[in-house]
Amino acid sequence: MGDGSSDKLVIIAAGGTGGHMFPARAFADEMRARGWTVGLISDSRGLRYAADFPAAWKEEVKAASPNFRKPWTLPAAALKINAGISRAAKLMKATRPALVAGFGGYPAYPALAAAKRLNVPIIIHEQNAVLGRVNRQFARHAKFVASGFNRLDYLPQGAAHMAIGNPVRAPIIAMRETPYPPTDGKLNLFITGGSQGSSIIGDTVPLAIADFIPAPLRSRLKVVQQVRAEQMEGVRNVYRRAGVDADLAPFFSDMPERLAAAHLVVARSGAGTVSELAVVGRPSILIPLAIAMDDHQAANAEALTDVDAADMVLEGNLYPKLLGSLIAVRLEHGDDLRQRAAAAKSAGKMNAASDLADMAERVAEL
Repeated sequence: MGDGSSDKLVIIAAGGTGGHMFPARAFADEMRARGWTVGLISDSRGLRYAADFPAAWKEEVKAASPNFRKPWTLPAAALKINAGISRAAKLMKATRPALVAGFGGYPAYPALAAAKRLNVPIIIHEQNAVLGRVNRQFARHAKFVASGFNRLDYLPQGAAHMAIGNPVRAPIIAMRETPYPPTDGKLNLFITGGSQGSSIIGDTVPLAIADFIPAPLRSRLKVVQQVRAEQMEGVRNVYRRAGVDADLAPFFSDMPERLAAAHLVVARSGAGTVSELAVVGRPSILIPLAIAMDDHQAANAEALTDVDAADMVLEGNLYPKLLGSLIAVRLEHGDDLRQRAAAAKSAGKMNAASDLADMAERVAEL
């Protein structure tokens, strides 16, 4: 463990999406609580998620994702990436970090490349069950690779690996003690689509509920659904026609409470969603995003399907009849739901942020 002195600096390299930034933020909170100074390097896209990121400073660098299918774009991408690496290297020479922690996303590349060039120790955290492209490139050079799930595809031979889980937000952890709701009255069905590709969920789930769930069960439903703004009117009309009590919004600011109140969750299987379902302990039907790189969302879902806490329905099989029948089967059996909730909870990794911080401090002391 570190001595808590505030002159130790950890630079976090992350970006692109909330999926990379949220676990990075939980780690940053933990390191700051231990007396560390935290710096953040990302690009403009990543910094959009960092308004309240707990860093002493945030540095924007240029980054790009090379598209080898469009070779004419590669020279411009290379120029951007090299400019980002130079900026990150200059910053590291000035601030002398004890280590750099990479959380994935192409905006993390410049800082990790600069750290490698300057022999600054690197640690990596991979949220998904498949090592992402940037993390894959630096895994061999990292002191260790921590991962959100026990499964980690594309891990290079010889890389030190520890499956510690995904750091989740404190408000989610606080919901772990909320008991599974009684199943003899209203049944809460929570449907969330994630930031990408939720239109298929908005198209399919309302029809599944309206047309393929028996009327006695449908009358007990309380549906809470995240719906894209452009789909709102159509979804609302489907539920109104079927007499379903539905609370619809493009975004819910009280996600932890909604999750804890749910009897069953229908969701994408992004790393954060799967980890939060396990920490709170709620049964789910997971619909992996088909276009996800290396099909990593299907790999993520296995963390819950393997322990009978979730069902997985691939997008190619996402028909209203199949989904409605599955929702009905699950909601009609309260004892089975409770068992699935307990199974999900047993897969929850509570101490990911502190475990990652422990390992980071050991690396810094080597």
